[in-house]
This record gives sequence, structure tokens and C-alpha cells, in this order.
Amino acid sequence: MQKIKSLMARQGLKSPQESMADLSPVENFRIPSKEELREMREQPIDPQAEQEIINSIQEVYYSNDSFDMVQHELEKLPPELNLLELEEYRDKLKRQQAAVSKKVADLILEKQPSYVKELERVTSLQTNLQLAAVICTNARRQLSISKEDFTEASLGLLANQRRRQLLTGLLKSLRTIKTLQRTDVRLSEMLEEEDYPGAIQLCLECQKAASTFKHYSCISELNSKLQDTLEQIEEQLDVALSKTCKHFDISHYTRVQLAYTLLEKTQTAMDQLHMHFTQAIHNTVFQVVLGYVELCAGNADTKFQKMQYKDLCTHITPDSYVPCLSDLCKALWEVMLSYHRTMQWHEEQDKEEAAPTTDEVCAADTEEAVVDHSYVKKKLEHGLTRIWQEVQLKVKAYLLGTDMSNFKYDDFIVVLDVISRLMQVGEEFCGSKSELLQESIKRQSVNYFKNYHRTRLEELRMFLENETWELCPVKSNFNIAQLHEFKFMGQSRSPSVSPSRQVLSSQDQVLSSQDQEVLSLFQHFSQEGNPFERHIDNKDEETEDVLASNGYESDELEKCVYQDYDSDSDVPDELKQDYVDEQTGDVPLKSASRETLRSRKKSDYSLNKGSNAPILTNTTLNVIRLVGKYMQMMNILKPIAFDVIHCVSQLFDYYLYAVYAFFGRNDMYESSGPGLISSRLRTTLNRIQESLIQMESLGEGGSSVHGGPVEERKEKVPSPHLSQLVVLTASETLYGLAQRVVATESLVFLAEQFEFLQSHLDTMMPAAKKPFLQQFYSQTVSTASELRKPIYWVVADCKALDYEQMLLLMAGVKWDIREIMSQHNVYVDVLLKEFEEFNKRLGDVSRHVRVPLPVSNVLWEHCIRLANRTLVEGYGNVKKCSNEGRALMQLDFQQFLMKLEKLTDMRPIPDKDFVETYIKAYYLTENDMEQFIKNHREYSMKQLANLVNVCLGSHINKKARQKLLAAIDDIDRPKR
Repeated sequence: MQKIKSLMARQGLKSPQESMADLSPVENFRIPSKEELREMREQPIDPQAEQEIINSIQEVYYSNDSFDMVQHELEKLPPELNLLELEEYRDKLKRQQAAVSKKVADLILEKQPSYVKELERVTSLQTNLQLAAVICTNARRQLSISKEDFTEASLGLLANQRRRQLLTGLLKSLRTIKTLQRTDVRLSEMLEEEDYPGAIQLCLECQKAASTFKHYSCISELNSKLQDTLEQIEEQLDVALSKTCKHFDISHYTRVQLAYTLLEKTQTAMDQLHMHFTQAIHNTVFQVVLGYVELCAGNADTKFQKMQYKDLCTHITPDSYVPCLSDLCKALWEVMLSYHRTMQWHEEQDKEEAAPTTDEVCAADTEEAVVDHSYVKKKLEHGLTRIWQEVQLKVKAYLLGTDMSNFKYDDFIVVLDVISRLMQVGEEFCGSKSELLQESIKRQSVNYFKNYHRTRLEELRMFLENETWELCPVKSNFNIAQLHEFKFMGQSRSPSVSPSRQVLSSQDQVLSSQDQEVLSLFQHFSQEGNPFERHIDNKDEETEDVLASNGYESDELEKCVYQDYDSDSDVPDELKQDYVDEQTGDVPLKSASRETLRSRKKSDYSLNKGSNAPILTNTTLNVIRLVGKYMQMMNILKPIAFDVIHCVSQLFDYYLYAVYAFFGRNDMYESSGPGLISSRLRTTLNRIQESLIQMESLGEGGSSVHGGPVEERKEKVPSPHLSQLVVLTASETLYGLAQRVVATESLVFLAEQFEFLQSHLDTMMPAAKKPFLQQFYSQTVSTASELRKPIYWVVADCKALDYEQMLLLMAGVKWDIREIMSQHNVYVDVLLKEFEEFNKRLGDVSRHVRVPLPVSNVLWEHCIRLANRTLVEGYGNVKKCSNEGRALMQLDFQQFLMKLEKLTDMRPIPDKDFVETYIKAYYLTENDMEQFIKNHREYSMKQLANLVNVCLGSHINKKARQKLLAAIDDIDRPKR
């Protein structure tokens, strides 16, 4: 390829394209020669074949005029040339060229008649143009003659008149321009008067007038000055708009909105307004917090002003936290109230402008106004959530900026109160549930409450360890509603009322009759006041008067007390109903029947005045107060209700465990007592010990070491120790019976109060956690009265009666007599004298502390049960016994029962069948005796073996004796 190109260059040959370029246009489209025409005639004349040849030409040949065909064909040549192929390709190109030439010739012949017609039209046009030139020359000549005929004087007069008119208009324009130049003074005066609509109206009129004289060079400067003035007005208008964010004034806001309407920037005003509200929230909270931080810092350090708001909140001191929070919410309330009143203003404007119009121009303006109003309405509605979100974020940062775990209880309750009020504001403001505030206050509440509860448990332990278990004198009509901590229950009888409604003080509530609705906060405080004003409760009015003075003030009061005592009208309905545990079916003794209540005055050991007053201690009263405080917190903040109720249950658990540990736990009798502790009570005590009590283990050197992980130890409290001032070993005081009664009955009283509060706690408890509350009441609260048995068993077991002496007297009796005796033995009289002495000492105790009927019944039951078991033990020690001796045993026991029934009203006598069945067992045959041994496991192995040995020889032989002893041994083997 390169060789061919270089050969052509040396010979001075040109490419076909270059050769064609050298020809004139006519030569380019020359008529084919005779030879070419002959060749074309030799070609087939089939139009379809001719068209196919033309279609076979590559599109690149039609691309543009600068296309180099030679270059193109040379580039297509293969590296190795084949002469035959080149000739074939050349023939193909010639055929294509011939087809194109023939096509061109055909087209030329086809258009020849049209060309002739067009040439004739051109010739005719040339003739017409020559005629027109002659006409124009004649016309100009005639005009020149007419000009010479007019006088210059007439035209000069008309020119002067026109000049006069122009000068008159100019004078008028100059006066207008002079007025325009003086309007800036008036505009400044109107801006100082805050007459923004008038200033804008005047400025727009001046601009309209200036546009009329814009052809004057001085007007351009004035026009730019007016534009600057208008921009200045807009800036001042923006500042005026921002002032409405903190203190909304109807007349001021009306002027501002009218000004923006004149500017046709109503929508822009709304955008700016929301930006100003957001900025106002930020500036307000920052200034409030900064003021308190600088006040507490005591110096004018400027570093605080450069801090971020979130960092600034961490410098608030605990003493200034509550007042700062109150002022913060007051300031935010003002901003939200302004936004609320802004929305009310626009709603009223929409109602006023809703009247229909007939004028077409007014209708067009109304359509534009509707669009603006629709935009404003949507913007304001959307802004509600946005503004409240900003408020929540600022308050959340403030709440989480300080660790409130060590706050005083009253201060923390105020914080909860303020936040609860703020959430109520948010709900009325935009219907928000205030998730951010709830989350942050819940975090702080859980943190605070854990620390607070831990401290209260430590205080409770200290109270219990210093408690002497003396009776706390309270009035006979005492109930927990009289305590200040439970006042909130009186304010809202229904626990289902929203806590945000309950925290409203009497000064803030606008209540009339039940038929009238409570005004919302925005309605009540729209003109004056603030829902976050701190109201200090009148301490004089809320001073409690629950403690009794020395006895009763008068005999009339005492009489009234006894009358009240006979009536059960003041007994809560919850305490009148027996509570049956669904799992065990047991009916606790916590709830006394009406007959029992009415008979207390006669049946109780109540020789002292005020016998119907509740039995409780200072510690009990403190626990009740603490429960009230917990419920206050739970009432205000529902999200932590479960955590609080769990802690309330721990207060009761710890008190119950302490009473049991002080007065009811004794390894010497705990396992041997006849069913003293029920399985439910034992399970409850084990649960409390495992979950709440921090046990001490002795480490090296005898030092006590607290076991368990650190986190686990934080949740537990050391087991309390009984005060050394409490003596439980003196027989003359029946082994501390007075202290035991006060401790046990105060626990029962506490359980009754918990029963009374169950409906309130159940209402506050989340639905998913209610099984915990039900289990707490059924497994723990209802077991309080069951502690009476193990606690009072100690009094009966610690030789309240001399059981050892009775066994010695019984051992000296001869039972293998041959005559039936009509006189009972001496040990019966001694035992009855012991019971009479016990009854006397019980009466002495009741002079200091009222002994309720259930307590006296338990004491008598324990003593009688021990006496009967002692009788069986004595009969079980008999070596020889005849039928007459067995009759004497029955005589002694019947005499004991007859005299005992005169000392106590308890029916039936406990364990009566236990003694009678054992005595009658002497008469059983061999088969009956074997069945008796299998069925009566309540007797000891020794008692059963003695029964078999004594019967030997009378109606049981040695073989039967061996069989029966083997049966006894089989029963005893699993125990070993």
C-alpha cells in the first residue's frame, strides 16, 4: 500500500477526489461521453437491478464532501495483492459508477421542462423590477416639489408648542422626584413606630413612581436607595417576627403578618418563623442554664459562654438543679404558648377570610390567599411536632447532664412532677407521648431509685437493729390515709387517673362540677400564670396527727372509741374478705370475721385503755411511710412501676424476715415443732434469704467475709441483729411475749395495709408484670399471720409450763393397779395450776400490750399441744400398766380437759384425739395394733415400742411382739 502511494506521488498523479476538486462545478457534473453512454446502454436496463447496484454502494461514500475515496479504497487492500481479485473489484466499482451516472442523467432529463418554465419566470420578474424603479424615481421627484411648497414658519410654530408641553411634563416630574427624595425621612419615622405595613406600602408606591421616571439618570440612584430601604424594612420585620416567639402580642403579630402580605412573602414568613422558634428555644434554655451555672460558679468566667449546651448542663449543682429545671420549663412554656397563640391567630384569620367573593379580581386574590393559607396551616401543624421535639431534646440533655442518684427524695419528686407536667403540656401541644422525655426520666428514675432503695434498706436495717419493739401509741382510728405520704390517694380516688392530672395542685386545677370539663393548660394559662410555678404545700395544714397522747383525752372519747370498735364501718372492704390462696387453698388469719371483730373487746387480753388501737412500732410506721413515698414516685412515673413495686415487696420481705430472724428462728425447736412453719412460709423465707439477705461467712482469722459477686452484694442487705436491749429469756415476762406480740402483730398490721393497697398497686402495674404482684400477695403477704405459730411456740416451749416436773410426777404414778380409781392423780392438778399461772402472766403482759384474740389462741394452742404431747410422752414411759391403770389414764385426761375448758374458750382442745387415741391403743388386738402402727406416724418410735411392750402378756404374745417391733423398725428405717 505504501509503495503504491509513494509511486503516485513521484509521478505527480492526483487522486480521483483531488482531480474532481480541480474541475468547476459544471465540469464535475459533465455530460457523459459517447463511450460512457455506449457502456451505459450496454448495461442492463432493469430498474430493479440498477437500484440494487446503487444500494450496494457503501454508506461511507455519502458521508461528506471531504471524503477521500482513493484513500479509502487503498486502505481496504489486503497485505498480499491478487490481480484477479483486484480486477473483479474494479469491475464492481465501474458498474456502481455507471449505475450512478445513468441515474444522474435520467434525473437531468426528467427535470428539463421545469428548468425551462423557471427560466421564463425569472425573465418576467426582471422586467417588472425595471418598471418599479421608474415609478420610484417619479415619486421622489414629486415629494421634493411638495417640500418646497411648505413654509418653515408653520412647522417652527408646531415645534415650539410641542417643546412647551414637554417642559410642563418635565416640571411635574421634577416635583415628583423631589417628593420621592424626601420619603426616606418618613420611612424611618414609620419604622420607629413599628408601622411596618405603612412603611412597606409607602416604599412600594415610591418604587412604582420611580419606575415611571426611570429614564432620568437621578432616578436610578433613588431606585437603588428605595431597594436598600425595602431590604432594611425586611430585616427589621424579621427581627419583629422573632420577638413573637417569646411574648406573643396580637396587634404586633397582626402588623407583621400584614407587612409580609404586602411583600407577598407569607410563605417565607412562615419558614422564618419556625427558624426563629427553634433559635428561641436554643437561646432561651442556654441563657437560663448559663445564668445558674455562672451564679453557682461565683465568678465571671467567660468559659461557660463558649460551651455547648449539653456540656453546660453538666455544671449544674444539685442545689440549683430543681429551680433551674423549673425556670427552664417556664421559659419553654412561654415559647410553646406563643406558638399555640400563633396558631390560634391564623385559625381565626382563616375563619374571617372564608367569606365568598363575586368580584373576579377578588376571586383571583382569594385563590392565591387560599394557597398561602393552606401552606401556612400545613407548616404550623408540622411545626408542632418539630418544636416539641426541640423542647424534648433540650430538656433531655438537661436531665441526663446530672447524676440525680443522690438527690433528696422531695427534690426528685419535684423533678418528676415538673417533667410529668411538661409531658402533659406536650400531649396537649401536639398529642405527643413524649418518648424522649419518658426514656430519659426513666433512666434517671431507675438510677435514682436503685440508689434510694439501697439507702432505705440500710436505714430499715438500722431501724430494726435499734428497735426495742415497744408499742407506738397511735389513735384508735389510725389509717394510712392520714399520713402525708398517702395524700395523693385522696386527691385521686381512682388510681386510673393520669398522674399528670394528679400532680396538678389545687391552685392549678380549674374544676367546677363533674359535668364540666377540666380546662387545658393552654386555656387556663393563656393570658397569665405558668403551669410550672412551684407551689409550696402548706405544712401547717398537712401536719399529721396520728399519735395518741397519754391514754385518751376524756372518758367520752374512750366511749366513742369503744363504740367505734364495735362497728366495722371503718374496716376496709379488702380486710373484710377472706383471701384464699389458689395454690394451697389455705385461708390466712390476716382477715378477721365480723363476729371476731365484735368480740375482740370481750375476748382480747385488753385491760389497758385504747385496746382497739393498731399494734405497730416506729419501724412499722417508717416502712408504711416509705411505701407511700414509693407509690408517689410510681404514681407520677408509670414506666418504672414494676421496679418500684419490686422494691416495695423487698421492704415487706425484709421486715418479715427480720421478725422471723429475731423471734421465730431457733434450731433447737424449729425442726421439732409440730408443723409450726408451713411449706409456703418456709419457701418464702428461703426465697427472701437467697434473693435479699447477704449472708456472712467466716474467712481466715475468723473475720467475716461477704460472699458473692460485687453486683449481687449490692442488691442484698446484711441480715439484721436483734437489739441487746430486747431480752427474750426472762420467764417473768413470758420470754419477751410483749415484744413478740408487738413485732408479730405489727407485721400482720403491715400486711393488712398491703392488702388495702393491692388494688392501687395492681392498677399501676404493667399487665405483663401482674403475675409477679399476684404471687407476692399470695406467697408472701398472706403468710404474715403464719409467723405467729413459730414465734409464739418459743413462749410455750421455753418452760412457760414446767413440763419436766409433770413427767417426773407421772413417772411416780403406779399404773399396774388392780382397782378402778375414782380420784385423779396429783400431776393433773399441778398441770392445771401451771395453766392458771400462765393465764395470770398472760394477763399481766396484756396490761402493757394488747394481746389480740388470734395471739392468745395461738399461745393457748401451743401450750395445750405441748401439755398433751407431754402426757403422751409420760404415758409412753410407763413400764407396766393394767386395764385399771388405763382407765386411770382416761380419768386423769378427762379431769384435765374439764378443768382446762374453764380456763380457755378454745374449742376444740388441740391434740385431744392425740392423747385419747394413744390411751385407747392399749386395747387393740394384734392385727389392729399392726394397722395402728402403720397409720399413726405422729407418735415416736419409742412411744409405739412402749405401747407394744406394755401390752405383752395381756393380749399380745412374744411372737406378735417381735412382729410388731419389726414393723416399727421398718417405719423408722427410711428416717435413718
